[in-house]
Amino acid sequence: MLRKKQGLPQEDEFVLCKVTNIHYHSVFAKLEEYDNKTGMIHISEVSPGRIRNIRDYVKEGKVVICKVLKIDKQKGHIDLSLRRVNEAQKRIKLNLIKQEQLAESIVKQVAKKHKKDVLKLYDELAKKLITEEYEGLYEVLEEVSLDDRDLTKDGIDKKIAKDIDELAKQRIKPPEVEIKGEFTIQTYESNGIDVIKKALEKGEKEHEDIVINYKGAGRYGFSVKAMDYKEAEGIMDDVKSAVLKYLESHKAEGSFAKVE
Repeated sequence: MLRKKQGLPQEDEFVLCKVTNIHYHSVFAKLEEYDNKTGMIHISEVSPGRIRNIRDYVKEGKVVICKVLKIDKQKGHIDLSLRRVNEAQKRIKLNLIKQEQLAESIVKQVAKKHKKDVLKLYDELAKKLITEEYEGLYEVLEEVSLDDRDLTKDGIDKKIAKDIDELAKQRIKPPEVEIKGEFTIQTYESNGIDVIKKALEKGEKEHEDIVINYKGAGRYGFSVKAMDYKEAEGIMDDVKSAVLKYLESHKAEGSFAKVE
């Protein structure tokens, strides 16, 4: 990683570590994101249950995700835990690291093109762009990729900003969530099929990407993709309202449920 964090991590923070030394009752690991910081994992924090041989669980050179348990700021001691990190937390942390590595690779490409030192360019960008609001450079570049940020307004050179903008839009995909819903429809009117068809068409007109499909036994399903759950749920509510309102006005029975 190009940028090392200064100081000490926070308690309860999840950190990327590399195992450096293994002793009978403890493991020492280097905190990869922090400059020259090492933490200790007591044998009781390696894995739940009784451990006969600590080397069955960790090996020198292995990269792991740990949770920071306790920090002695005066002595600089950092107590870590392996067993208190679940799979979901591990995935989230690894994904954040991958995102930051992608941001670093974009900086490397721009630095190479402009014949600049990579570390110097990264530090220049970090000083101007990374504030307490951001975990790292990736979040800033994500805003750039969505046209939500003009780097020249942050004091970045126009040519550098232009190349970062182009690469960010090429390599960073907008965040996306997907939620699913399902209608159950019944009608005993002679023109029931037409009523259902027109009701579903009303729903599809609420958003250009909505397609409602027949699933059998009077059930019709669709999915909504958006940048966040609030937007996705707003679209889903519009579709639901349009369909159910039309059914109600044409004496058809309809209900709606989100599909988990």
